[in-house]
Amino acid sequence: MTPPEAIQERRRVLITGASGYVGRMVVRKLARNRERLEHIVATDLELPTPPARLDGIVYASADVRTDALAKLIEAEKIDTVVHLAAIVTPPKDGGRELAYAVDVEGTGKLLEACVTHGVRKIIVTSSGAAYGYHADSSPLLEEDDPLRGNEEFAYAHHKRLVEEMLARYRSEHPQLEQLIFRPGTILGRGTHNQITALFEKPVVVGLREAATPFVFIWDEDVADCIVAGVHTDHVGIYNLAGDGVMTLREIAHALGKPFIALPTKWVQRGLGVMQRYGIGPYGPEQTMFLQYRPVLSNRRLKEQMGYVPRRTTREVFSLYSRGP
Repeated sequence: MTPPEAIQERRRVLITGASGYVGRMVVRKLARNRERLEHIVATDLELPTPPARLDGIVYASADVRTDALAKLIEAEKIDTVVHLAAIVTPPKDGGRELAYAVDVEGTGKLLEACVTHGVRKIIVTSSGAAYGYHADSSPLLEEDDPLRGNEEFAYAHHKRLVEEMLARYRSEHPQLEQLIFRPGTILGRGTHNQITALFEKPVVVGLREAATPFVFIWDEDVADCIVAGVHTDHVGIYNLAGDGVMTLREIAHALGKPFIALPTKWVQRGLGVMQRYGIGPYGPEQTMFLQYRPVLSNRRLKEQMGYVPRRTTREVFSLYSRGP
């Protein structure tokens, strides 16, 4: 990390989504390295029980959809916000509306609170999904490429909307500094989510017409970049990805599992039938997720922020595949 960027004053930090996968790591790392931090507030809907709470951390229950965060920011005199709260996989019943309320409207309320109460800097985890899944996407996406998160995918679309909102705030409220990270697929030991579910079945299924490349970023690298953002004056937008890619076939081979490549039309028809009869949660449009994977460049992260991911895509996957 570039040393001249280090800040001198002690900061008062609030983290949203502090009980989530990355949030827990960030809180732990901040608690260990707090010589330049005056105050740390960890917020989420559900908080760890007292025996699991870390010394020196203030824990507060807060819903991003309410004014609770604004009140905390004012009361705790927060100058730096780390915004991690998001819904990756919406629940079936009313899930999209809930995800929008948390991801988009909640972020809007938080940004308004930051401006109202004089927060100096906000650090936001967006996603490589904000680029969307498109046949004409650049084969190696840079941060200046357009954000086209597809409306068919709630998470990708909401990340796009949030970034459009952040762009407006950069123009209208430049006093609120922004550091935005767009991670690829985050992996570590024992990671389990809707993407790793693709790898956990006895047979890995892909599309005959698509290589389906994945870029992985180590969860420790993600947390370290966020913590570095708290401790330095770095601002801007950065993709987070380890070097290299792994195709779905290579992933299956690394796991010692059979790989079956089906014609895209077959998969679309099958998903359509399942959707019609209420058997599965996904429709035919989900094939775009496998057809047009966004491959992220980490050049700016290395050259401008001075952070080199400690593990490549293949090394991250190897660590993940060993289990917890």
